[in-house]
Amino acid sequence: MDRKTYTAELAGLRELRTGITAAEKAVAAAQKELDKLTAQRARRVAGLAGYEGAQAAAVAKASGLSVGDVVRIAPLLDPTPAAVRTAKTDDQAAAAPTPVTEAPEAAPAAEPAVAVAPALTRPAPVLEQQAPAVEAPAEVEDQAAPAAAPVVPAAPVAVGPRELPTLPEGPAGARFEAVTTGLVSKRPNFTQQARSTVFLDAATGVLAVRDQTVRLDLGARTPGEILDAVLATAPGTERVYITAGAPWHDGAERYSTLKDAVAAWLNTPSERWTTAVGSGRDKLAGHFVHQRQPVGRYAPASAPDGGSTEIRSMGEWFDPDGADVTTCRQAFTLLWQALRRHWDDAVLMGSPSQTGRDLWSRTIPTTGKWAGGYPVLSEELRGLLHATGGQGRTELILPPRVPEQLPALVEYDRTFAYAKHLWKSPVGTPRRITAAAFAAMSEQEQVKALMSCSHWNIKVTVPQGWQHVGLLPAPVTGDRAWVYPSEPGTTFTTWAGGAEVHLALSNHLMPWKVEILGGLLFEDGKPLDEWGKRLKAAWADLTNLSRVHGDERQRTAAYLASRAVRSVLLFGLGGFAQRPRLVSGTTPVGESLPAGVEILGQDGEVVTWQRQAGFSRDPYAHPEWAAYVWSGARAALLDMKYRQGKEVIGHAGALHAKPGTVVYFGTDGIALTERQPWPYRGEVGDYLLKGHLTGPVEHPTSQEQYLKLRGLGRAELAAAETGTDQ
Repeated sequence: MDRKTYTAELAGLRELRTGITAAEKAVAAAQKELDKLTAQRARRVAGLAGYEGAQAAAVAKASGLSVGDVVRIAPLLDPTPAAVRTAKTDDQAAAAPTPVTEAPEAAPAAEPAVAVAPALTRPAPVLEQQAPAVEAPAEVEDQAAPAAAPVVPAAPVAVGPRELPTLPEGPAGARFEAVTTGLVSKRPNFTQQARSTVFLDAATGVLAVRDQTVRLDLGARTPGEILDAVLATAPGTERVYITAGAPWHDGAERYSTLKDAVAAWLNTPSERWTTAVGSGRDKLAGHFVHQRQPVGRYAPASAPDGGSTEIRSMGEWFDPDGADVTTCRQAFTLLWQALRRHWDDAVLMGSPSQTGRDLWSRTIPTTGKWAGGYPVLSEELRGLLHATGGQGRTELILPPRVPEQLPALVEYDRTFAYAKHLWKSPVGTPRRITAAAFAAMSEQEQVKALMSCSHWNIKVTVPQGWQHVGLLPAPVTGDRAWVYPSEPGTTFTTWAGGAEVHLALSNHLMPWKVEILGGLLFEDGKPLDEWGKRLKAAWADLTNLSRVHGDERQRTAAYLASRAVRSVLLFGLGGFAQRPRLVSGTTPVGESLPAGVEILGQDGEVVTWQRQAGFSRDPYAHPEWAAYVWSGARAALLDMKYRQGKEVIGHAGALHAKPGTVVYFGTDGIALTERQPWPYRGEVGDYLLKGHLTGPVEHPTSQEQYLKLRGLGRAELAAAETGTDQ
C-alpha cells in the first residue's frame, strides 16, 4: 500500500465513523422508545389481571406476547390448574439435589501444593496510612449494604462443614482472572434531577414541607390515605420520608412475621393509588419489603404511566432518635449543603446507597489509566468474592474465655471507621497466585504480595499457647456465617484479605501458621480515595458544626446530617458488593407463585415470598473494593496504629487489651471489661469511648442482652460526662 492509498483509506474511515456514530444514536433513540413502549405494555398487562374474567391467551394475543410472558408479568393469569402446579412443584423439589454436608470416606488423595507463609517477626510494612486531620443513574436498593451478621458466640465449636469455593484449574479458572466484556464503571455525562421531598411524622401527622409545617389528618394511616393527605397539601411531591410513627407496623400483631405485616401494609388496596411499575430501565419498580425500612412506590390509578411517589423511612439515613420532623428536614438541608461544597452536582437520591454510588461515579478520573472507567470483574469472580469476602466482624465471646461476672462493660467505637480504609483499593484484572508460585517468591516478595490488594485461600492453624481472640474468619454452616477460632491447635481452611493474613503472621503476640493454597493479586489503585476524602471533609464540617453552633436544633440537625454522611459511605460501599439481588413480593392465596420463591409467611389473603434474582449486569459492581475495605476494617479491630507522620506513636485494638477482657466485636466497635489507654484525636478510625457500665455485670448470653447492656452503659457514661461538665 502506498501513501496515497493509505491517506484515502483514512478519509474513508472518518466517513465510516461518522455514519456509525449517527446509526448508534438512532439505535439508542429507538431502544429508548422501545423500552418505553414495552414498559407501558407491561403495565397494561398487569392491570388486566385485576379483571376477574381475564384470560392469559386473550391478553397474549392482544399484546403480541406469549402466554408464558404474560404469566411472568401477571402471575394471576396463570391458566395452569392449581393441582398441576402443586404436583410440578413437588416433582421439582424431589428432583433437587440434596446438599452434601459431609463427604464420604475415600482413599487419601494427593494433597495440593501449599506454601507456608513465613512468620513476619521483623518490623512489618505499613498496614494503614495516616488519615488527614480533616477529613448510573441505575438505582438499586440498599440490600448490598453491610448487614448485621448473625452473632456467633466464640465458644469452642467444630468449624465447618461449610466448604468455600476455590479457584478451578484449566480453562474454567481463566474466568476468575477476567473482566466482564463491555461492562465498565463510567463517569456520568448528566446531572441527577432532584425530587420534590417532604418529611412526615406519621405519629402526630405533622408534615414539614419547604420552610413550614402543617398538621394533616392521616385517617387510618394506609399508604393511600397518607398520599392523599400529603399531595393535597404539597402537590407534586415525589418522595415522602416518614420520620416517626412507622405506619407499616400497624396491626403487626396479626401477622406471623414483621415482614408479612409490612408487605400487607404496602399492598393495602386504594381506589386512587396503584403500585408504580416503573418505565424504561427503571430498576426500582414496585415496592421493597423490609422489616423496618420499606419503600413503597405508588402511581395514581387514573394515570399509572405518569409520575410516581415514594414512601420511605428516615431510618435509611439516620436514627432520628426523637428529633422532630423540622429538625429532620433541616438535617437533610445541611447534608445537601455539605455535599455541595465538594460536589457541585450533588443530589440527594432516595437512599444513602444510591447517593453514595452516584457521588462516587462523579469522581471517576477524566485523565490517566482509568479515565475510560473501571472494568467490572467476571460474574464467576464476583460470585467467589461474594461467597468468601465476609463483612463486619460480629461476635459475642462467652465464658470461660471471659468471666461469668464482668467487672465492667466498656464500649469503644471506631469513628467513621470505613473511611480510614479507602486510600487504596484493588483495580483491574487480578493475577492468580498458585501455592507453587507463592512458594517460589522470596520472603520480601511474599510480604509485598500480602500487603498489596489481595485475597487469599489459606489453611490456618492456631498456634499452641495462644490465649487471645481469634484472628481469621472460618466458615460455618449458615448463610454467610463466620466464626473466629482461637483454640490452640484448631485448623481450618478459609479465605481472607491480605491485611488479615499479614496480621496473623506479624502480630506482636505470636505468629500463626498460614499455608497459602492460592490467591488473587490485584493492582494497587485509588478508585475510592477521592470519594472518601470528600465524604470525610463533609463529615468533618458537619461534626464540627454539631459542636459549635449556638442553636440547639441546628446542633442536633448537624449531628444527624453527619450520621447521614456515614450512611452514604457505609451503604455506598456495600452497594459496590452487588450481592445477588433479593426480590420480595406477595401473591393472593390460591394463585400461582413465581418460580423459585421462598415463602416467608402468609395470612388469610396473601402469601409473602422472596427469591434470589442473581447478579445483575451492573456497571457499578465492584465487590473487590468492598471486600478489601471490610478486610482492612476487621484487621483494625485487632490492631490499629496511631501515626504522627510516618512514625508509629501508639496502638489500639483487641490484641492490645489483656487476654480474657474482650467481650464483643460489633463491626466497627469493641466491648471490654476494662478501660484502655487508647488516645482519641477525633480522626477517622480512632477508638472513641462510647459507654461504660459499672460492674459487676452478668455476662450477656445473646446479642439482645448485650444491646440492652450497651444502652445502659452509654446512658451511664453520658450522665457521668454531663456531671463532669457541670
